[in-house]
Amino acid sequence: MKNYLVLGAGTVGTLLATRLAELGHNVAVASRSGSTARGAKALQIDAADAVAVSSASAGVDTIFLATSPTQYHRWESLWPPMFTAAIEAARTSQAKLVMVGNLYAYGENTTMPMTETSPLLTNETKGLVRKAGWELAREATARGEIRAAEVRASDYFGPGAGKHAQLGSGFFAPVLRGKSVKVFGDPDVAHSWTYLEDIVSTLIAASDHAGNWGRAWHVPTNAPLTRTHIANQVNRLTGRHASLEPYSSALLRTLGVFSPSIRAANDSAYQVNKPFILDSSDTESLLGVQPTPWDDALATTVDWYRQNA
Repeated sequence: MKNYLVLGAGTVGTLLATRLAELGHNVAVASRSGSTARGAKALQIDAADAVAVSSASAGVDTIFLATSPTQYHRWESLWPPMFTAAIEAARTSQAKLVMVGNLYAYGENTTMPMTETSPLLTNETKGLVRKAGWELAREATARGEIRAAEVRASDYFGPGAGKHAQLGSGFFAPVLRGKSVKVFGDPDVAHSWTYLEDIVSTLIAASDHAGNWGRAWHVPTNAPLTRTHIANQVNRLTGRHASLEPYSSALLRTLGVFSPSIRAANDSAYQVNKPFILDSSDTESLLGVQPTPWDDALATTVDWYRQNA
């Protein structure tokens, strides 16, 4: 039995805490709201409060930084104190630090597919924030102060994925009803989609890694698919005739003038307007985690939205 602290009670944090508790471990979930997960202890803590996070980390084997601020236009102010607090907590407690990451830091000009060793070439604000946070953790690891790793996933889908996910409730709920669905970006470009349960499996495997730390892992992910292909696959499962239509670029630019959140999303629109492909072969080989077969993951997801949409 191990002791874990999960910072963040969003979609990934809650699933992770639940899985760890089901495995018989002692788990605490820290969030500003004090939300909990089944079998875990709830702590009302701001992940940006270094003193509180360090106090909660005493006696912990691994800290998972799973916070997920959805106010993209505020990442520059929201993320740095959370990175600093988690790193300081790992330093003082000597707990391992596993960070839930994404692919923003690779940037628009990276070569596809993105691998665990691809250079971080971003010049976009959100990517620069994520890059800076990871470099702080990696440098602290290189100095021997902590053991940190980052688990990077592409856009996720699966039971519980909400309205902020590209393949979340805003996609599956109307597709299941056979509606015409407005989507952000080109629905006909290939994209890697990461299953939520596979993110959890990779986080746990990374925390148990006996080799070198200070590195990134890619969540094992199936072959890339277009959203049009996925909608058509759901149509075949349901007998419906849903279709997809992208929001016009002109409309999004106009809305971005008035909405800082949409403007921030527009800055990374290359992710859904060009092929965005993840390679996870290194992680699959070294951690022994495999992606859930696509058809199984999609069927489980469709069943969940049928019951919960």
